[in-house]
Amino acid sequence: MMELNLNRVDYLQVGVTSPQTTKLLPQTEENICQRVAVGDQSGVLMCFGIKKSETQTIFKTLPGTKITRLELGGALGTIQDKIFIATGNEVKGFTRKGKQFLEFDTNMTESIMSMHIYGNDLYTCGNYIYNHFYECQDKNYYLSSDRINDITVVPSKKTDTLIPVLACQDRVLRILKDSECLFEVEVTGPPSTVTLYQNDGGINGDEILYGTSDGKIALVALDKVLPNHRWEIINSKKNGGILCLDNYDITADGIQDLIIGRGDGIVEVYSYDEAEEPMFRYAYNCGESVTSVNGGKVGNPGYDEILVTTYTGWLFGLSTEPANKRLDPNFLLVSEESAQKICKLREEVEELQQRVLKEREKYQLAAQSEFGGVSAVPFFKINDQFNLNHEDASYLLTLEVQTAIDNVLIQSNVPVDLLDSERNSAVVSYSSCDIENGNFLLATYRCQANTTRLEIKIRSIEGQYGVLQAYITPRLQPKCCQVRQYQIKPLSLHRRTHTFDDKKPLNTLTLRGMFTLGEMHAWIVFCLPEVPERTPAGDYASLYFVSTFLDTVLSCAYKKGEATFKSDSISTISILKDVLSKEATRKKISLDISCDINEESIAHTLNLIHPKLEYQLLLAKKVQVIDALKDLKVHESDLSFLAPEYQDILDHSDQLQQEYKRQPCHLERLYGMITDLYIDVYKFRGVNVKSKVPTLLQLLDSYDLESLIKFFQTRPE
Repeated sequence: MMELNLNRVDYLQVGVTSPQTTKLLPQTEENICQRVAVGDQSGVLMCFGIKKSETQTIFKTLPGTKITRLELGGALGTIQDKIFIATGNEVKGFTRKGKQFLEFDTNMTESIMSMHIYGNDLYTCGNYIYNHFYECQDKNYYLSSDRINDITVVPSKKTDTLIPVLACQDRVLRILKDSECLFEVEVTGPPSTVTLYQNDGGINGDEILYGTSDGKIALVALDKVLPNHRWEIINSKKNGGILCLDNYDITADGIQDLIIGRGDGIVEVYSYDEAEEPMFRYAYNCGESVTSVNGGKVGNPGYDEILVTTYTGWLFGLSTEPANKRLDPNFLLVSEESAQKICKLREEVEELQQRVLKEREKYQLAAQSEFGGVSAVPFFKINDQFNLNHEDASYLLTLEVQTAIDNVLIQSNVPVDLLDSERNSAVVSYSSCDIENGNFLLATYRCQANTTRLEIKIRSIEGQYGVLQAYITPRLQPKCCQVRQYQIKPLSLHRRTHTFDDKKPLNTLTLRGMFTLGEMHAWIVFCLPEVPERTPAGDYASLYFVSTFLDTVLSCAYKKGEATFKSDSISTISILKDVLSKEATRKKISLDISCDINEESIAHTLNLIHPKLEYQLLLAKKVQVIDALKDLKVHESDLSFLAPEYQDILDHSDQLQQEYKRQPCHLERLYGMITDLYIDVYKFRGVNVKSKVPTLLQLLDSYDLESLIKFFQTRPE
């Protein structure tokens, strides 16, 4: 297998970009580079090409409403070189030379977030609304029960019809027919982007590639009876979520490769060999969110490359052209004409630098003047995400700014732990907090120069809910700051699922009262993550959840005047009972609450905690003896007398210490969960056992599962 070597070539910078707003126009002639169409959030559509290593602008529109999507289209059977952009609830069309031929107001109540064009068919999606237009006439409409992240259309080879596929936030691909959902396919994570496999759907035309917000890529063949999940690439390196995908033969082996753009700046190439599952070939990290990837010929018609667009608007190529072939005045002989051009460009750059310096000094003097200084607070855009990581039951807060970040202050009115993130190079310092006034965390991240993206890992405690605030200060004058707020929910470590195991020992909480379906749904939104804010259609709704930490399950079934919650964790039921009672009291709604506790669920939950607790206790014991073993190694040359388990600890001492460092408060957290479970069990029996907690903690120090279960079953005197 040939090694894939790609070299970066920078082209230009536009404004801040949204995902999938860059496309390469098809080649019209063999030896000409492809043109690039790019739209940014200032509403500017720009088309440019590269000629003799120089960027030439073909056309550029005036600023306007931000461009949220860019697609290419045209009459079927012709070159697909018409440029369509989505701005607000309008779709505009331009020719490759910049002439506007379409301005269509869709009359959608939401802004268009994703779009697909196939001949005369236009498919648009807002956050929840899907619309299908044929020749600008409204044809089909669908209201999704959860947020729509992307859309693609499968041209059916059997029936000559078009099948829209919606990628929805609740881990479902919804396949539509006319204005109805034909069937749903549950996938492995919230799908953030979706496209046709090999650009045509594969052999049968029904194969869909999707990327998830938690970094997985998978292929599924759509079948109403039994959807076939062909393969999945798990995110073992904990890389960012998938923002864009493309199919292009960058390896020049005759088979299209898979190109991936991630939210943490990583561009990856996977190639298909004899194995059906793609093989990793190449990765490049540009340090900021990748909003678009396109394979084609941009800088040199003789060499393939990947055109990459980033969040802050940089457009650059990863080219197969060898670096030493390019013009480099330090190493290659250049013509007199080229040398003069280089000198002229250097002079222009120096002149611009001097002008910038003078204007900056002039502005500083005006801002600091005693005679009423002139100062405007600069506006800066922030791309932020607060997502639950299902692998280690933690939240990842990602902050990305269009300019360099100076510092970020994190404040929380609930207890949360800040975990180490490998990609975070910022220096963190903690300040003392006034816990009595509800301030549990105050931490400052000071960023290194030119840092535009920051990742912060946070772990919450279920039952403790409130608000986490991030104060973002960029390196701008005058000093300014933007605040972002993130809700820490009562059951923050639960995620949505679409299956429910009713064979587990379940506890039931039933609420009856004068509440509407909408009010109960709003309370569930307040309690649990990954629930759409829009009230479900119909008179009845049901949602399923699983705990990312313990794998306990939760079922929520509700209608007007009645709601039933089932879980194999008594603590989950207890948290819901407390929070929903508070919310109902706040709204002055009287509730009739009944609880049915299954005694078997106590031992069941302790058995779920057991492997995690046992592992952490063993890890702590191993770390405790590492120093003694290292001292022994210094004084003894031959350690063959050591037991194999101690030899193993010594061999893997660095890894063990790193793992222990990465899991701060893990043991305390497990102790806390067992303590809460014990208090909740007896709370439902009407007994206050807080005085017995010290005895329980003593028992945990000499942990044994059977003794712990027996302690739970023994009623305190």
